[in-house]
This record gives sequence, structure tokens and C-alpha cells, in this order.
Amino acid sequence: MGNSYAGQLRTRRFEEVLHNSIEASLRSNSLAPRPIFSQLYLEAEQQLSALEGGSRVDNEEEEEEGEGGLEPSCPPNPYQMHPPPEGCCTTDELILKSPTSRGFCQAGKDLRLVSVSSEPIDVPTGFLLVGAKSPSLPDHLLVCAVDKRFLPDDNGHNALLGFSGNCVGCGKKGFCYFTEFSSHINLKLTTQPKKQKHLKYYLVRNAQGALTKGPLICWRGSESRGRPSTTGTGSGSLFPPLDSSGPQAASSSEPTPGTSPGVPMGVQHAGPVSDHPSQTAATGPAVFNGKDSPKTQQLVKNKLPAMPRPSALGVVSNSGPPKKRHKGWSPESPSATDGGYSQGGGNRAKYESTGTSCMPQVGLAGPASVTFPVVASGEPVSVPDNLMKICKAKPVIFKGHGNFPYLCGNLNDVVVSPLLYTCYQNSQSVSRAYEQHGACAAQPISQEMQLLLTVYYLVQLAADQVPLMEDLEQIFLRSWRESHLTETRQPQQAPPQPFPPAPGAVAQVTSAQLPWLAGLAASSCNDSVHIIECTHSLAEGLSEMFRLLVEGKLAKTNYVVIICACRSPAIDSCIAVTGKYQARILSESLLTPAEYQKEVNYALLTGKVDSLGAFFSSLCPEGDIDVLLDKFHQENQGHISSSLTASSVTKSASLDVGGAPTCTSYGLEPHHVRPFQLAVAQKLLSHVCSIADSSTQNLDLGSFEKVDFLICIPPSEVTYQQTLFHVWHSGVLLELGLEKEHVTKQRVEQYVLKLDAEAQTKFKSFLQNSFQNPHTLFVLIHDHAHWDLVSGAVHNLCSQSDLSVGLVDRLLNCREVKEAPNIVTLHVTSFPYALQTQHTLISPYNEIHWPASYSSGVDLYPENKKYFGLSEFIESTLSGHSLPLLRYDSSFEAMVTALGKRFPRLHSAVIRTFVLVQHYAAAMMAVSGLSQMKSYTSVETLEITQNLINSPKQCPCGHGLMVLLRVPCSPLAAVAYERLAHVRARLALDRHFEIILGDPSSSITVGKHFVKQLKMWQKIEEAEWRPQTYLELEGLPCILIFSGMDPHGESLPRSLRYCDLRLINSSCLVRTALEQELGLAAYFVSTEAPLEKGVPNEALESDAEKLSSTDNEDEELATEGSTSEKRSRSHDSACSPPSSKASSSALCGESSAQPGGPSQREQARSPQPCSPSDESRVPGDKQRLRASQRPPVISRHSPGLAPQPDYGLKTSQRSVQVPVTSSSSQLSSSGSSSSSTVPSASTVILQASHCSMTRACQQPPIVFLPKLVYDMVTSTDSSGLPKAASLLPSHSVMWASSFRPLLSKTMTSTEQSLYYRQWTVPRPSHMDYGDRAEGRGDSFHPRRLLLSGPPQIGKTGAYLQFLSILSRMLIRLTEVDVYDEEEINIDLEEESDWQYLHHGDPWPDLELFRKLPFDYLIHDPKYEDASLICSHHQGVKRQDRANPRKPEELYVRRQTSRMRLSKYAAYNTYHHCEQCHQYMGFHPRYQLYESTLHAFAFSYSMLGEEIQLHFIIPKSKEHHFVFSQPGGQLESMRLPLVTDKSHEYIKSPTFTPTTGRHEHGLFNLYHAMDGASHLHVLVVKEYEMAIYKKYWPNHIMLVLPSIFNSAGVGAAHFLIKELSSHNLELERSRQEELGIKPQDIWPFIVISDDSCVMWNVVDVDCGGDRSREFSWSERNVSLKYIMQHIEASPNITHYALIGMRKWSSKTGSREVRKPFSRCHVHDFIILNVDLTQNVQYNQNRFLCDDVDFNLRVHSAGLLLCRFNRFSVMKKQMAVGGHRSLHITSKVSDHPVAVVPAQYICAPDSKHPFLAAPAQLLLEKFLQQHSHRFFPLSLRNHGHPVLLVDCYLNLGSQISVCYVSSRPHSLNISCSDFMFSGLLLYLCDSFVGASFLKKFHFLKGATLCVICQDRNSLRQTVVRLELEDEWQFRLRDEFQTANAKEDLTGRHI
Repeated sequence: MGNSYAGQLRTRRFEEVLHNSIEASLRSNSLAPRPIFSQLYLEAEQQLSALEGGSRVDNEEEEEEGEGGLEPSCPPNPYQMHPPPEGCCTTDELILKSPTSRGFCQAGKDLRLVSVSSEPIDVPTGFLLVGAKSPSLPDHLLVCAVDKRFLPDDNGHNALLGFSGNCVGCGKKGFCYFTEFSSHINLKLTTQPKKQKHLKYYLVRNAQGALTKGPLICWRGSESRGRPSTTGTGSGSLFPPLDSSGPQAASSSEPTPGTSPGVPMGVQHAGPVSDHPSQTAATGPAVFNGKDSPKTQQLVKNKLPAMPRPSALGVVSNSGPPKKRHKGWSPESPSATDGGYSQGGGNRAKYESTGTSCMPQVGLAGPASVTFPVVASGEPVSVPDNLMKICKAKPVIFKGHGNFPYLCGNLNDVVVSPLLYTCYQNSQSVSRAYEQHGACAAQPISQEMQLLLTVYYLVQLAADQVPLMEDLEQIFLRSWRESHLTETRQPQQAPPQPFPPAPGAVAQVTSAQLPWLAGLAASSCNDSVHIIECTHSLAEGLSEMFRLLVEGKLAKTNYVVIICACRSPAIDSCIAVTGKYQARILSESLLTPAEYQKEVNYALLTGKVDSLGAFFSSLCPEGDIDVLLDKFHQENQGHISSSLTASSVTKSASLDVGGAPTCTSYGLEPHHVRPFQLAVAQKLLSHVCSIADSSTQNLDLGSFEKVDFLICIPPSEVTYQQTLFHVWHSGVLLELGLEKEHVTKQRVEQYVLKLDAEAQTKFKSFLQNSFQNPHTLFVLIHDHAHWDLVSGAVHNLCSQSDLSVGLVDRLLNCREVKEAPNIVTLHVTSFPYALQTQHTLISPYNEIHWPASYSSGVDLYPENKKYFGLSEFIESTLSGHSLPLLRYDSSFEAMVTALGKRFPRLHSAVIRTFVLVQHYAAAMMAVSGLSQMKSYTSVETLEITQNLINSPKQCPCGHGLMVLLRVPCSPLAAVAYERLAHVRARLALDRHFEIILGDPSSSITVGKHFVKQLKMWQKIEEAEWRPQTYLELEGLPCILIFSGMDPHGESLPRSLRYCDLRLINSSCLVRTALEQELGLAAYFVSTEAPLEKGVPNEALESDAEKLSSTDNEDEELATEGSTSEKRSRSHDSACSPPSSKASSSALCGESSAQPGGPSQREQARSPQPCSPSDESRVPGDKQRLRASQRPPVISRHSPGLAPQPDYGLKTSQRSVQVPVTSSSSQLSSSGSSSSSTVPSASTVILQASHCSMTRACQQPPIVFLPKLVYDMVTSTDSSGLPKAASLLPSHSVMWASSFRPLLSKTMTSTEQSLYYRQWTVPRPSHMDYGDRAEGRGDSFHPRRLLLSGPPQIGKTGAYLQFLSILSRMLIRLTEVDVYDEEEINIDLEEESDWQYLHHGDPWPDLELFRKLPFDYLIHDPKYEDASLICSHHQGVKRQDRANPRKPEELYVRRQTSRMRLSKYAAYNTYHHCEQCHQYMGFHPRYQLYESTLHAFAFSYSMLGEEIQLHFIIPKSKEHHFVFSQPGGQLESMRLPLVTDKSHEYIKSPTFTPTTGRHEHGLFNLYHAMDGASHLHVLVVKEYEMAIYKKYWPNHIMLVLPSIFNSAGVGAAHFLIKELSSHNLELERSRQEELGIKPQDIWPFIVISDDSCVMWNVVDVDCGGDRSREFSWSERNVSLKYIMQHIEASPNITHYALIGMRKWSSKTGSREVRKPFSRCHVHDFIILNVDLTQNVQYNQNRFLCDDVDFNLRVHSAGLLLCRFNRFSVMKKQMAVGGHRSLHITSKVSDHPVAVVPAQYICAPDSKHPFLAAPAQLLLEKFLQQHSHRFFPLSLRNHGHPVLLVDCYLNLGSQISVCYVSSRPHSLNISCSDFMFSGLLLYLCDSFVGASFLKKFHFLKGATLCVICQDRNSLRQTVVRLELEDEWQFRLRDEFQTANAKEDLTGRHI
């Protein structure tokens, strides 16, 4: 930028410095430089030195740069970086002292800073302690004492050549050469050492006296070279984010920006002092080793610590150019456009000490109104006695540089502030701040340059503007940055330069030049800035200023700059604000709220305000207003009461009684949850669930059975009643089961806590309740959470009598709340900024922001109401809107200003209140007929009063509108109430409208007449009813005088029409306070009715809505591209025809934005058939507006927008419009229209017979603001961000640094939160102050959430809805959907000859059991669609079965029941409780359990290869296994003995095959096993190993080989069984060596589904074995109980398979009468691997593999036993398992459903390949299409299909008969059967031709042969001699349509 001007000299002379640092900062680039600068020929120091090394950086410097901890390639996100926690070890501390030479001198003494920091070191006079860096010890500084003459000054100059130093270790002195010294301290260098490279840091003593690393030593050669930037931000970035600097950001001698000494700026506070800036500040500046250093002489002389943060001094934007500007200045002054944000607040001195002390109590008491630095110099200056009387204002003197003299005399008439001093100090350290963050070192702005920039800033301020420290900070920052960037860029610029490159050092403005240049700058400002130059001290300049003030020679001067440049090189300066307007605002902004109240009370009590009354009386030509009122009252007493009352008030009652039509627009809204509220409630719920799901175990949702809550609210009676009303009507108490039917209001009061003096008792009972009910989740809701953030510590320091101080902190942050595991705290606020600091307890992940309504043009939550918030109000003020919703009253402001000059000792709040009350009184009189009073009120106040009084006449019921008059100061509100009530009474308007005094501490008082009206409107019968909330004043014409320093969340009714905020304290500008006041007007506008007017277009989410945190981090908003585009469009929308003002006024209903109407945006959003496109979403589209009941559509952009005048008048009357609009063009500006036009215009519009309620529901209120606030709210910076958004967020916080990136217009709420979390710190009085070691993520409170959303948007409804769905979810969490289906095929069972009749046997009798026949029928309901298995009994009698379900219905529509989880349930990964933490591997004392991977191989003959499995075994489970010694190879899994009788553990290992259910699988068997020791192995596929291990770190995993990744459950069962068989052999041989018999080794394993959730037992009571009496009951038991019962069965080793029933609620006595059955077992089986050694699972199977295996076991002659009195409940799961088997095409990119007919194709066809295993295709195909192959079998159950050795499901309409070909196998007798088909599946050599010839087939029966490939198919046909019996054709051959890379095709 410095080289951008043509013809500019490339030197570092003074002209260029001024160009770069001032011009570039303060003026537009497009203007030519001021000619005066290029003509200066002043003496400047020319120091031409060649740039060393260009942009190359040598290795050592790169290492040094790396100390900041930043990787140049990947800068960390500045919002997410955290400093190290307080007290944690740094790397310095981790390196133990070792007696090596590094870090020690030649004498062996330790020189490392970490070692000697606390030791006393003797430093000779003139020497300083510095830190040397050794390349061999990169993490340490070596302490040296060096003569400061050989060190550079701040600018890198004046270091003598050579060296003189001492060793602080051994004390050796007199080293004259750095080479010799470096050798002594063992720097270990190979090259010639340079002191510049190794002496890096000054060392300073911190507040505790410890030696710490200070600022960098500013060596010119190394620091001013161009270094590569490490910030990684793009060149377009205006302000690269400051990155953390790691350990080197230690305490410095100079105060870093925005903090006290010792607290560095930026992301990170390092060192133990960082959390206590106030304590550090209180100790004074850091001391250089006990001596004065050149860097700190200035600070030490003054002994004034840097203030934590400069404060705003008032806020006025540059609304117009000053009357005269200097020729070279741009009209875009920094204040008006991009000149720094106003980030401070005005009335912030409450929390800012002035250097005298920084103890926390100062935060409350604040400074006195006159404050002084601790030390001053020179002779005292006397303040003249009559100063204020002469000046008409208190001058405010800002201390600048250097020494400030004592003041004496009339100190009450001046205010002295240190804010400017702080600002200067902060900007002095900006370069150091940048150095710490990796930027190149550069000179700070000199004191002279600072003062010169300040003068230029003051010169360009307009007469009605007030200086802001924030603006000045930004100017300093930009100036420094641009000069710094110019320096660093110049060496890199390639184009040829006409002049040699600039020298390395920047020539500064000298102190001799300064006064002349300042005077030159001030010469063009018409004396608004006056420069006084002193020769000796500031005292003479101040005396001169006081003299000039007294003589009246500074009447036109707003600012006096006093400069004393005699103390070369330093200067002394101060700036006095003498302008009456500016001085008043600044002095009042420095008052604390307590002092403000005190001043107002003093003025009221001492009668000083009487002079105001006298003045008003003198203005009125008719004499005293009261006299006029009395006269009017007497004249009109009888007349008015009869006419007006009858016409407006009584009319409503008579009409109602007479049955005439009454107003239909009235009605309090019924309670319902809006889509937005439901969405927010669900977000809250998901955040609570994520806390529970995290591995931190901070919330165990599974352990809670119900929800309870307490809502804490500020001590406002109206808010309390309002919250009670919400809770009562939401029904939440009934839903949570906290109350029974008919909840009384007294019961509701138990759940709402008003934070007043009585709160502690109620809160204690809440805590006690939570302690006594550990299974109840208590939600503590802190509503309006930004209120009262005062620390409880302040309460302890203050008098104990005031219980309210720090009450929120003492209650909500008490230890009991923080530690209670069943209390979740939810902070709810519209202004969360003070809870988003560096020390906040709320994690950024636990913040919930109100979502945006639109995203990418889609209406996310369609509602019939549109929220109208701050952004919409701001947008209505954009150019083109003739009647904006935000306005200011210029005539009111002018009168206030004039009176302020007349009464300088009265606080402006008093003056403003009296003027406004006077205006209202005069307006009431004017409306009542005293027309001469119109000239004593403003147009705006007259409009309000006319509409207030006339609105009831427009409604048959007398509904009117509400006017909110905000008077923050309660005494003034009382005065206003009394005065207005008096005037109303004298004018006989008592029954026209009510005046209500709204005080937070008291309830609402409304006159009897109006209560009667409200009861009639609301149809209330109750005799004692009184309105208790403002919402119940719906439709009441009234003025609500709303007092209290802050609103407390009170909601206002829809009839609110005007929000008069002209009296809000305009000097206390912080973002929270401002948005809180404007939030009173926030409103829901009905979008149902078509609106006839245009107000501003609503962006999808307007920019300022981000100001209110309404956008959502999840949605990217498609806002309009630019402000200019928005302005042009909004101008179009409101353009009027070029006609007279009168016609413009008449036509306003159609063509211009009426006051306070809803926006066109809403209109576009409301359902309109003729307007499909939403203009706000499609920039540039034509917006179609629709007048009510009028079909033609008018395009906004057409020139004929305005209709004809007469038509326009009709629309005005018919429209839902604001009634009065005294001619529209005059409302917001001068008020110059003649008063006579006002009544006529309003009369015309008020003729409309519309109830004001109808209009009110469709228009937001009109808001009147003080001019100062209006300018602040409506002005934007260069990026379009409203200036108000960049104010200090809250009084209770301060900026961490003056030099921070600016808030961006595009920031979402989440980004804003991260911004505030990085750049704000709590003040000492804030409850979060010192609460946490900054930056430590684990110091966030885990159960604390923050909900933020715009005011009045419905947050209460959202969190009440959240409580409801949380309660529902907790109930749901304790419940589970289990399959509840009757067993199938029960009716087909035949009573066999032999039954097990011993009904009471606990175990089966082996001999009796052997006689039971095997039941071939499948009874499991999941196999309802499976083929029926016939035995010789059932085959003949089988009837047709019911219609089968469709395959997709099989799993979707199965019947389930919801069951409450018992204490013996199995759980998934979401369950956390104290008991099973260790079991799950999340025990707090351990890290995540370490696991080891072990290979386990065994050979299997059938596969013909070795099987290699892998075990993942956690360390805690290794005792279950045997490992080889040495080597640690896995040898076997330990098995117990059959003879073991211990009840401490379960003998059978449990294997659970699982896929796709790492989260949902029920693998937590801790509770199911009742804590008993057991061995549980998860069997997972290789590709899922990592995810299962992550979720189940303490479970043993058996990982299947990769070839089984696509296999089904058959493969898992096959490998489990083979592994167990092999392991049994290994264990037998191992234990045989120990003398144990092989048959004594326990042979059973459990194979369990991953969805088994609970187990039940049936208790039977039978009168005897054969008795008919039989009763039973079912109860839930632990799996341990069932397993130990079964394992204790006698002769258990004789059973091959043991299982149990599947639970069903429909189980009858028939099922449980028989205790044991010999039948199929499923889901949870106990398998004897010894007996079943020769029976294998089919590894290729996907479906029905358990049925297939059961049949194989039975045919092998083994026993299957089902315990009928045990049952297992299976949970319904929507994920994983069989659902993970997808059949898709590999050809198509799109997922297309493949029908089963496509699973099979001709063997040589070019078919689409399917991505699925061949076996799965085959099984699915047979299930769906077997009826095509076996037509004779269809529904022919007497002639089943014969299956050999394998059960396949051929569909429910085909019956099958299973036989085994193995010798000696048990088969049914088939002689009776004629089979309708034969299916041979991969048959082996046991199947021979002779075997098949035993069976008989029907004629036309079908043969189906399935083989691996075509070759084996043909061999099988030949071997089995099939062609003898069956016919074949080539076209009968098919194969599965799977991809070729799958196993193989199979032929049919």
C-alpha cells in the first residue's frame, strides 16, 4: 500500500511515514494524497542500510520462529486453540536437571531459567537479565546478565557494538567478548557466535517474584527482515487471526493489549498469572530484575497499571459530513464507514478500576466520578470555581502520554479518565503481540504518531458525534499494520523501483515537529479541535485551557489537545473534551448504574427538577399548563363524560348485549407447539443424548426413570406469573407425571423459582429432592441467564445484608449442583455473549442456537406467523422505506439538547423524561381539543397519542392499542406515571385508556373499569380475577410505563403498537443492553392475511439476525449478495410515484412502507397462489404483491406501480395498516409540516372500521429510539455488519485484546460464540472469573447447556416441549420393543403316544426324555414363511396354511410389545452406569483397555486347508486364556470342569456372531449375568473389527478370516463350532497332563443372537404330577440364574443341544405344562461340542441354518432339549443382522431394486452381474420361486418335496421332507409318502443311486440338482444314474446371476 501512489518518494522520510500510517488508514484510496505532506522538507533521519539476507531466513532463525509452536503450513483455527492449563508442566519442567555441560556454565552451575527463576540473583547497576537461546537446548533459556548499553532500544537502535556480560551461575564477571562468554556458558556453537542471534529475550520478575521470559530483544538486523508469514491466511484477509504463541507468551514488562501486565494478548494466556489480571495489575508494572529498564521507565514512573480494556465513550455514527473538512480527507471517515467497530460500552466504569486498586470489590463500587492516576508530577492545577456554570458542561479530561499534574480546587466540575492512556499503552504493545504470534517484529507506533492520529480522528468527527475508543484502537491497528506490511512487502516487490529500496528503520515524527503538525491538522476544522503547546509541563496547558474556558474563548471548541514536548524523547499529553454535547455524554457514560440512580434520586429529592417545570411553564403562552388543564376540566366536565364515553366505551357493551355483531379479531392464542419450538426441543434432546453417549460417563440416561425440573427466573413478578402461566397451560406437569389431574396454580409454583430473597429455601429443597431421588433426572432451567452474572465472591466481600448480590452464582454454581450426577443445567437467554468467554463453564458443543427459518431457499419450518426481530427492524430503515419501523424524534432530541445546555447539572435522563412527559401531556391536550398545544409536542408523540385515544372507536368492542413507554429509572417512572395520570384525569380521559406502571418488583394494577372490560373480552367469570401478565392486557388501550434497569423477559401483547424507547440510557452502549431494549418490540406477525403494503424485503435470514444469534450453525444461508443490492431492491419496493407529498401520503397504503407494517418479505412468504417465487430468495426476480381480494398482480419493478389516487384511498381504508401516518414524508425527519395537516390525514385513515387488534396482529410495533442509539443501530461498517454488533458484548466482560479480528457479517451464531470465547474474558466480578484453568477443555461443566434465540421467539415453549420429549425418551429408554408372536404350527402337533408327564421336574429325566419323539415342526414365528417339515404323522393331515406375508413384511410387520427393561437386561453401547463402567472398559482409573492381537490356527479336513483366526484379547481378559511360556503365543481358551459346582461364574463360554450392530448389539451382559464372571466372545467379520473394537474395548473379539467378509451366519456358526471342538481337544490334552480325565472337561458353549435382551422363567404350581390343577406365573430372571440352572442338570453331557422358548405374551398353559420338549431350538442355544463333533453347520448358509443344523443333529441320533419354562425375549432391531444383506446390481450406478426372478439366469447369458454371494441369491430365489419348479407340490402337503441332507426353505406353500443319507442316521419312515419333487443340494458321496431308489415320486415330479459348477453337475447326474428316472433338457440348466468374482455360479 505504501508504494501505491505514483510519483511518491521511496524513502523513509517523514512524508512517507505519514502517508503510510495515517493517510492509508484514514482516507479513501481513490483520493490523491494531501499536497501539504509532499511539500514538507523537514529534517528526517536517513539511515540507509542494506537489507540483510533479503527474504531468506537462516536455519537458526527458522528454529527460533518455530518456538511459537506453529506449523507454517497448517495454522490452527484461532477459535479452537487453547492455552496450556494452569499448573500443568511445561517442557521446561519436564527435563530433569542433569550435570551435563548443556545448560550449565563451565563451573557447573545451572543457568537454565526453569532452575534459577525463583533464586535471588545479584545484578550490577546498569545490567539487565536476558535469556540466551542455545541451539542444542531449544526448550530452555540460559540466564545471563548483560550491560544494557550493548542492548538495543525499543526501535532496534542505539546498541553499542561489542559486549559486556557476567555469568549468573558462578558469578564470574567481566566477559568482554561474546565468543568467550558463549564458550563459558556452553552454547556449543560451531560457527562464530553473534550476540544478536542468541540473546533473545529480556527476563522479568512477575507478580510472584519469579523470573519469567519477557519481551523479545528488538535486534534490528534479525527482526526487520521479511520472514515468511506463518498465519496462513489469504492475502485478502483484512486481519490475519492471531495465533497462539505457546510458552513464549509470558509476562512482559509492557502491558499487552487489553490486559494487565503479565497477561499477554491473543488466543492464549500463559503462565500462572493469566487468570488473575486484576491481581497482577494491582502489584504495579513488572520490574526488570529490580532495576528500571528503558522499556518500562515510562510505566514505572507513572506506576499506573494498564487498564483491562478501554471503554466506549458514547456512540454516534457519522451521519453526515462535518460542516467543513480538510481538503484531503475522504468523506468516508473511519467512524462512519470502516473506521473501527464500537466494541466498547459507555457506562462501563462500573467494572473498570482506575489504577488505584483492582480488587474485586472495585467491580461493584466503581471509580468515583473524578479519578486520578496514582502518581502525578509538577505543580497542581486549580480548577476554577464556576467552571460548570460558565461552560454548561463538565469537561472530561483524558490522560494521554507521560505525566499528568495534580488537580485541585473545584474537582466536582471536571471528570478525569484513564481510558485514553490505556488505549495508547495497548497500541504500543501491538507489535509485540504480533511478534508472539509469529509475525515479523516491527516498531510500535510512536507516541507522537499516536497523538497525531488522535488529532486527525477528532478533526473529522461531526458536531453531533462522540469519540469512541474502539474507533481509535482500530485506527492505530490499521496504521501500524499498513506501515508494517509496507516494510515487509518491499523487499519482495519485483518491479523496478525508480528510487532505491527503503531503509530498514522508520523515521519517526519528532517531538519538535508534533505540535506544529497537530496545529496544521487542526487548522481546517473551524476550531472544533484546539491545540495548546506547553513548554514546561502539562500543568501550564491545563491552566491555559481553564482560562480560555472561563473567558468563553472555547465556545465552538469540542476538543482541546494539550501537548508538552519538552521532555525529549518522551512527550506528555492529554485531551480535554469541552463540547457540551460530547462532554455530557462522556461524563455520564463513566457513571456506574448505582451512581446514575444516585444522581437521579438526588435531583428528584432536592427539588432541582422544579426549575425544569418552571421553564416549561414559561414556554406556554397561555400560562402554566396545569392552569390550562384546570380551566379545561371545569369547562368540559359534564360534556365530555357523556359524549366520548358513550361513543367509545359503552358502545361495546351495548352492542354485545343487543346481539349486534361484535369484534371477531380478539382471542388469546391457544397453547400449541410451533414447528420451530419442536425443532429446538429436539436439538436440545439430541445434545443431552450426546452427553450421555460420550465416553466421559457424565450422564447415565439409562438410570433415570422420570424427569423433574425447576425454572429459575429473575425477580420480576410479571415474568414469574408469565412463566407459571406457560407451565400451567403447556400440560408438562401432567406429561412428566409430576402432578395428577386438575393441576392448581399453587402446585405449579413449586416448579418456578423467583431469584429473590426467599429463593434459597426453595432451592435447598430442590437440591434435597435431587439427592433423595437419584433415579430422577432434574433439569435446572436458568431462564434469562444473562441477568445477574455477579460472582458469589463479591457477595462475600460486600456486606452480607444484600442477599441478592451474586445469588445466581451461589445457587446455580454451588458444588452440589455441579457434582450431582442427576442435575442437568440449561441456561436460556437471548443474549448469551457474557456466557461465552474464555472462562465459560459451557462447552461450545453444548450450545444450541435457534435455527434459521430458511436454508437454500427452502422453508424449513412452515408457520403461519413470521417473527419480526431486530434485523427486520433495522432493514426497514434502509433507503427507500419512507416510513421505517425504527425512528428517532428530531424535535425531541433538539429540545433535550437545548435544555441540557440550560441545566448542565441535571442528568440527561431527568431532562429527557421531563421533556417526553411534557410532550405526551401536550399531545393529550391537543387531541382533546386544545389545538394550540400541538406546537408543544412533537409530530411523533402526537401520532402515538392520537392513535391511542382514537383506536377504541374503530372497534365495536372498544379494543385499543398499547403504547410501551420505557423509563429505566424507577423514580423517574413513578414521576412520569403521576404526571400522565394527572393530565389524563383533568382531560376526562380516564375511561379511554389506562396508564399502567410496570415495576419488576410489583404486580400489575389496572382500574376496575378496564378489568371489567378485559374479563368481558376474555370471557372470564371469576370475580376476583386480575391481570397478572402483560399478555393479559391484550386489546386494552393503555400506556404501559415499563421501568427497571433491565427488562426481565416480560412478554408484551399483540396489541402493542408503539414502543417508545426514547428514554433508554443511551450512554451505556453494550450489545446485550442494546439488544435487550430493542427486543421488547420483537413480534410475531400473522402471515395468513394478504397484506397490502410493502415494508422491507426480508432476507432469508437477515444479517442483523446474526446479530441476534438467530441463525443456525447447521444451515448455510443464501442471503442477498450485498448491501447495495438490498438497498436498491428495498428502494424499489417502496418507491412512490413522482407526485406531490399529499398524494404520496394518500397512496401510502399501496405504494410505500407504512409505519410498522409487516414486511413484503412476509407477504411473499404467505401462501399466495399467484406469487410462487419468493423475491427474497431469488434476487432480481420480480416480487409480486397482491392487494387484498384483488386478483391483478403488480410487479414492483413496473413504472405503473402506484394506482390512481382514489383507488389508493380505498385500499388505505381497507388495508391492515397502521392507522395514523401524519404525512409520511415528514415523520422521521424535521417535523416541519404544518400541524393542521396532521388531524386531517389521521382522520381519513382512522375512518376504517377495522379493529386495531386486526391490524396489530399483522404489523410489528413502531420503535422510537434516542438519536445516539438510532445512529448506532442503523449504521454499518464497510462489510455491512451493524455497528451495534461489534460493541462490547456485556458489562461483565472485557476484551482480551484491543487487537482482535473484527466480527464478520457472515458469522453464524456458532462462529460468533467461538469468537467471543476467544476474545472476551470475564471481569473480576463475573461469576466465571477464575473458575477454570483457561483453555482446559475438561474444565467445561459436562451437564451444562446453553440455549440462545432471539427475544420473544418462544424459547419457553421450546424448553417445556424439551422436558416433555425428554421424559418420553427416558420412559422409552427404559423400554424395549420385543417380538411378541404366538408360536406357529401348534395346531398341527399330534398328541404322541409318549409325553413327558412329570410337570414339576426342574431338569429332564434322561431316560424319560429319550422316549419323547422329535417334533419336526418349526414353531418359531420368524419362520412363518418357511417350508413346513413333514413327518409321517403330520404329512397327511396338513391343511392349507394362511396366506403368506410378503417377504418385505416379514421383518417390518412382525408383532412387537413394548417392555420395561428389568435389572437383568442385556444392553447396547448407549447404556452407561456406575456398576458396569469397568466391565465396559471405561473405568475412570484406566485408559481405554489395551488389547493384544493373537493368531490361532487349526486345520480342518473338509476345507482342505488351515483355518487362521484372530483373537483380540483385552489385558483384563487374558486370564481366560493359556499362553505359551516364553513367547506368549495363544495356546487355548481355558475350560472349567464338569464337576465344578461354583456359583461365582458361568461355565459355558458365550459366542455372539454379529454384523452391522456395533452400536446396537446387546453385548453388555454385566447386568444380565448379575455381575457373575463369564467369558463372552464377539464373533465379527474382519472389515468390522476396528469399529467393534472402538465401541467394545473390553470385549474379546474373534475375527473371522477375510474370505468370510461376505459370508452369512452359517459361516460364523461353523467356525465357532470348529474352533470350540479344536479348543476342547487342546484343553483335554493340556489338563490331562494335570491328571484330569478328558471327559471331565466342560464341553458346552453358548451361541447367542446379538438381540437377546431379557430372560424369563415360568413358576408352575401343580397339585401333583398328574393333577388337573395347574397354575403358573412368569417373572424376569438373570441369565446367570438360567445358565447355572441348566449347567446343573444331571446327565447334562448326554444332551447335544439345549435351548429355550421364545417369549410371547400369548403363551398359554398348554405350552408351559410340558416342562421339556424335544424339538427345534433357536436364537440362544447351549451346544455340546463333544457330542456334535461330527455334525457341522453349513458354512455357506445365510438363512435357516439353525433349522438345518437341528435336523442334522437329530438325524445323528443326538438329543435336542428345549426348556419350555425358560424363555428369551428378542429385541426388534432396525439395523444390522439379516438387514445388512443387500442384493444390488454392479452394472447400474443407481440403487435399483432387483426382483428375485433376476437372481437366476441362463448359464451362458450376458446377464447383469449382481453384487451378492451366490448362495444368498440361491436361497432367496428358492424361497420366492420354488413353486415354478415344483408345480405339483404347491399347497399339496400330502406330497412334499424330498430334501436330502440339507433343509432349504422353498416357501410357505410347499412342504418338505428331510432325510439324511448318513449311515445309522435317524430318518422318518418314508414308505407312506409319494414325493412331488426331489432337491439335491451339493450332495456328497454318501448320496448314492441306491439310496435314492428307496423313495417314491409322483408322475410329473420335479428334480432339482444344485452343484458347484457345470462339470460337477454332470458328474452328479451320471453318478446317481438320474437319467434312468428323470428327463433332462439343456434349457433346464441355470446359474445364479452373481458377479464372476464371487465363489462360483451354481447350476440348476
